[in-house]
Amino acid sequence: MKEIILCKYGEIALKGLNKSTFESMMVKTIKRRLRPAGEFKITRSQSTLYVEPLGEEPDVDQFTDRLTKIFGIVKVCRSGVIEKDLGEICRQAPEYLAEQLEQARTFKVNAKRSDKGFPYKSPEICTEVGGAILERFPHLVVDVHEPDVIVNVEIRETAAYVHGRPIDGAGGIPVGSSGRAMLLLSGGIDSPVAGYMMARRGAVIQAVHFEAPPYTSDRARMKVEKLAGLITKYCGDIKFYCVPFTEIQMKIRANCPEELFTIIMRRLMMEIAQRLCEKEGDVQALVTGESLGQVASQTMYAMVCTDAACRMPVFRPCVGMDKSEIVEIARKIGTFETSILPYEDCCTVFTPKHPKTRPTLAEVEKAQAGFDFEPFIQKAVEDTEITVIKVS
Repeated sequence: MKEIILCKYGEIALKGLNKSTFESMMVKTIKRRLRPAGEFKITRSQSTLYVEPLGEEPDVDQFTDRLTKIFGIVKVCRSGVIEKDLGEICRQAPEYLAEQLEQARTFKVNAKRSDKGFPYKSPEICTEVGGAILERFPHLVVDVHEPDVIVNVEIRETAAYVHGRPIDGAGGIPVGSSGRAMLLLSGGIDSPVAGYMMARRGAVIQAVHFEAPPYTSDRARMKVEKLAGLITKYCGDIKFYCVPFTEIQMKIRANCPEELFTIIMRRLMMEIAQRLCEKEGDVQALVTGESLGQVASQTMYAMVCTDAACRMPVFRPCVGMDKSEIVEIARKIGTFETSILPYEDCCTVFTPKHPKTRPTLAEVEKAQAGFDFEPFIQKAVEDTEITVIKVS
């Protein structure tokens, strides 16, 4: 039986006159992400994308897995394609889902008839297909409330499609529909999650990382590059900036009050990130993984002082989340195990023993103005290494 993958989307269907624009972006993303998996054909109809793997022995599992990680897709249904004839549906549906039905104890049939010209209504389809399944698998019992297997029959314009329980997709809206943003990517748990969450709302993500050799090692940088690589399966290719930050940190240590080290460091990071955005030309915002109150540099007072150094918006998608919520997402997207590897992070270098949790903007600006950081900022921008981390 020929197989096809139905990709269903949620809020895109509500975009009105802009719906086709969102659909086109999602189709382009699908074409890029599926190309390594083999040949395929895409068509779209009735708020559904039809992805048909081609070739003699297509790897449908790989196509399905890649589709579940594309933003904009809410449900993915690996489906058998059957002629629009009730007899054929009753004959082929039990065979197509035989492996699932053999291992189940209960089942139910759901039927949807978008082609109103089909001579049987949904309840009749459910009854006939359910009877055929019970005849083929007499050990089964119908359970309409909590079945082990749901047999879905969709009667559409061109054919009937049979599939089991839909697989959850990534949701959100297509990457590229909401502009470009620069993610400040550390080696921790939070920032990869922040990048994922912004991409889920349509942002194209670039990433900037600050390294401080010899206080941070090559392994620490490799860890961050790996984190960027892990989120590319959701975000797409990531332009990765690696900024040498040691000299600036040494100057902060030598010339600024210890209790303000971290805040001044964050302000200078923001300045460098903004200049990289300005060189890029079309980046609209910065993104951080900060969560309110999680550490001393993430109090509301500290964030206000940091934002005062910014000429562009700073988005913090994790700001209202607690650590367990962030960890849950990190596990889901596959970054957690890498994030907890014990390699140094430049943000932990020269951490003050007693950081100020309620700084005022006036005292921070006065402390920062006590030394001319401008030549060192310019040098850091000029010496930044740029690579592109591609979807694997």
